[in-house]
Amino acid sequence: MIDTHCHINDEAYLAHPDEYILEARCAGVSAFLNVGFDLKSSRIAVEIAQNHEYVYAAVGIHPSDVKKVGEHDFEEIEKLAKNKKVIAIGEIGLDYYWDKDPDVRNYQKKTFIQQIEIANKLNLPISIHCREGLEDCLEILKNHKVNRGGIMHCYAGSLEMAPEFIKLGFLLGFGGTTTFKNSVRPKEVIASIPSTAYVLETDAPYLTPEPFRGRPNHSKYLYLVRNKIAELRKITPEQVDKESTENFKRVFDL
Repeated sequence: MIDTHCHINDEAYLAHPDEYILEARCAGVSAFLNVGFDLKSSRIAVEIAQNHEYVYAAVGIHPSDVKKVGEHDFEEIEKLAKNKKVIAIGEIGLDYYWDKDPDVRNYQKKTFIQQIEIANKLNLPISIHCREGLEDCLEILKNHKVNRGGIMHCYAGSLEMAPEFIKLGFLLGFGGTTTFKNSVRPKEVIASIPSTAYVLETDAPYLTPEPFRGRPNHSKYLYLVRNKIAELRKITPEQVDKESTENFKRVFDL
């Protein structure tokens, strides 16, 4: 299993990243994509990746953090992205859940496109965070092609919209929400999309799967996501491992 979206750079884990990684590997996780959400966390993600063989980094500015960027932050993100352990720009995108101001949303769009341009310049995939802005996200991706595609992190869109992102070269990421009793859309989508279109993730320390919901999430719980996806797709957990790992390696050229 590969955890394609986690935050070992979160303060919850910074004191003991070695312990975190060891626990997860003992639970069957073979590799990690440690994702930045601002300049500081992106720097930490790169540092952890450099110190651990099985950890890769994504660097970028989360849409809810773009309001706080400094004058040269995107230049610094581009510099970080040239590190050999950085395999994606992310997490970037749109978040309309927290930001209702039209001016802020327009700035999110602008900086999303700006970071897509960085990804294309460096020939990297992207990791997209999109909450309540999927229509605008899709329009941006159609008008600003991402050369290497990437991952729609924590995909929460409809089954009807899923093929649109897949056609643009994006894998759909599924995590703890697939195990939630009241979560309908992710279950419907993961049960129906092609075997070449999905990856596993935790988003640790967020979105902890059942039966540990309410506690901080951890990559060691990825097997719960894997098992639920196997149940929904009516295949074995081993087949989920194989398909999701091959998908990630294909798009991220590993």
